[in-house]
Amino acid sequence: MAASILAVVVDCVDASAQARFWAAALDRLVIERNPREYRVGDPATDATVLYFMDVPEPNVTKNRLHIDVITDGDLAIEVDRLHVLGAALTEYRTDASTLTNPDRWAVMTDPEGNEFCVTSTSTLSGWFD
Repeated sequence: MAASILAVVVDCVDASAQARFWAAALDRLVIERNPREYRVGDPATDATVLYFMDVPEPNVTKNRLHIDVITDGDLAIEVDRLHVLGAALTEYRTDASTLTNPDRWAVMTDPEGNEFCVTSTSTLSGWFD
């Protein structure tokens, strides 16, 4: 029997604020499951759940695991929308054109400084072919 992912868990200084940011960014619902623990998802789909929980210590190193989000729209417009919600743009990146499937994406940080990437169906290649 194979295992599957239940949720991606994010330790936070302010789990409520983080859950609200990600729910707005992904157009999902926030459900408080336990005190200071929040599930972000859509009960009507099998989309991956994000789970935010308060921890006493802040993140002090670079994330080794991060979230990638994708839009069907324009990459710059999505970056601007996420910025309005509280994210910060780190930089735009583009793969070398010599790669089989070169991509363009933006590296951003959420309100607690966790890195995530944003791409668009128009700037991503080789995933859906």
